[in-house]
This record gives sequence, structure tokens and C-alpha cells, in this order.
Amino acid sequence: MSAAIAVVVVSYQSAATLDECLQRLRGARDVAQIRVVDNASDDGSLGIVQRHALADARVRFIANPDNPGFATACNQGARDSDAPWLAFVNPDLMVEADTLARLRDLGQPLGDCLLGVEQVDEQGRPDAAVRRRDPDFAAMLCNPAAGARLAVAADPAQPLQPVPALSGALLLMPRALFDRIGGWDAGYRLHAEDLDLCRRARQAGATVAIANALAVLHVRGVSSRARPFFVEWHKHRGLWRYFRKFEAPRRAAPVRAAVWCAIWAHAAAQLPRLLLRR
Repeated sequence: MSAAIAVVVVSYQSAATLDECLQRLRGARDVAQIRVVDNASDDGSLGIVQRHALADARVRFIANPDNPGFATACNQGARDSDAPWLAFVNPDLMVEADTLARLRDLGQPLGDCLLGVEQVDEQGRPDAAVRRRDPDFAAMLCNPAAGARLAVAADPAQPLQPVPALSGALLLMPRALFDRIGGWDAGYRLHAEDLDLCRRARQAGATVAIANALAVLHVRGVSSRARPFFVEWHKHRGLWRYFRKFEAPRRAAPVRAAVWCAIWAHAAAQLPRLLLRR
């Protein structure tokens, strides 16, 4: 099938949501392959995947002996499939039966594209971070908190709204584009790899856009909530990698040093909140 979709799900301690996620993906239109890459979960996630794999030949899994990170696992799942369209779906995200097929139908006339959808929580509230701009490092130097805010407002007048970047919780793209830009950058462990992928897609001439009329439920898995310090560390480490890759080569040394300080000042400012949460 020329328009078939391969779905890659990266799981880590995702047992609370993984079963329903996979059940929905198995019922989704035009999904020809489902690849689950598990990053050394010990919460029963692997048993859930094995059960789905036994029931449905489209489901295969890769059990990593350790946790190499989200980007590496996404690349593993993509390499283990061959459908012409690739979708990356978080295990705490619940697609409707026609979501991915409708998104692909929007993408086919565009050629090279990287597309996402609206994401809502269990109360139906949209996630403001789904539509994103590139990090503004100049603003970060003036106000680290302001520079780290990336949300772009939704434009209901545009059914397919071009944006600089999208949330990595659900992304769909042609495999040909994925291969041409080299897939995900495995140098990121967690966070900012979606900003990186979107920027490289744009640099390759692809359309990056969100389908405002399509929405999915994003439950927000427990794995990130259980490791807030780990998440914040890698979020800021990823932002620094992004800066070094795309911005640092054209910045003077004092500016590079100032950006490093601004990123980690913002990280330090999160500590009281994280300690209170614990």
C-alpha cells in the first residue's frame, strides 16, 4: 500500500497507558506496521507489548537492555519498518481510528512535510506547547524564563497551520524525508530532539505544520512525572545541544558563554518547584 503508515512507539515505564495506546493503534486506519521500542522498562510494559504482538502480526517490539534515549529508540523503530509513511506516537497518547490516515491525506499533496495534531488532556484542555517556535536565545539572555517559552498560538482560520516546530508526542512524515535528513539526532537523550527534527526538516524544504481540526487525547504518562530532576536536566542539556548545533557557530564566544549561563540559570530556577513537588 503506497500510503501505508508505520507507527513507532517508544516506551519507558509506560504500562499505565501502553495497553490502550496499542489497542487504538491496532484499530487505526491504514496502519500497516507498529513497532514498539522499549527502553528497559521494569513495570510490565514488555509483557503488554508481547501480548499485542502475539495477537497482531503488525506489532513487533525491540527490547533494549538499557535506556539509550528517545531519539535513538525512534530511529530503531523506523529502521525496523518499511511503510512509506512514518508516525511517531507517545505511549500516553490515544489516537482516534482515522486520525493518522486523515493527517497523511493532508500531507500527501504537500510532498515533504512533518505534521502534528492538536493534543488535549483528559478535561479537553489543549496543550499550548504543541505549536512551537524555535528557541529565542537572544530573549533568553534578557530573561531566561521568557526565552524558554516556545508556545505559538493556534490560528483557527488555518486548518493546516505552518509553525516552526511541533511537539514530538505525535509526528507524521514521509519515510523519504526521514531518510534524507538522517532521522532523529541520537545526541539528544530527552527533550529538544523534536525541535531539532523540525528545524532540519524545514532546512530541507519541508512544510512543518499542525492540523488544527484533528485532536488526540494526551494522558501524560507517569514516567516523566516520576523523574522530574532527570527530565529537567535533559531538557536543558538538550537546549544547550540545540544551541551549539544551530546557533553557536555564528555567535561570538562571550555570547555562547552567556547563553550557557542563561540555560542553566533557568534550570536552577526550577529546583524549588521540583523540591516542593517531591
